[in-house]
Amino acid sequence: MRKRELKLVVTFHTTADAMAMEKICRERDVPGRLIPVPRSISAGCGLAWCAPLEEREQLSQVMKDNGIGEETMHECLL
Repeated sequence: MRKRELKLVVTFHTTADAMAMEKICRERDVPGRLIPVPRSISAGCGLAWCAPLEEREQLSQVMKDNGIGEETMHECLL
């Protein structure tokens, strides 16, 4: 069984924002991946971006630079 770690989970209002986040992060080698929103979090579209906690500032800047709207950022054990 994989050890649970504290991760940054970014939720989005729309699936389009989640997909745009994945595309931009892949193009720019930003760590993370799309995941289903954990049950402990309520979100609009059902998809979230999961990344290491130390990537918070970089992710915020990527979203700001590309007009991607986040719903919220959570720290979760995953």
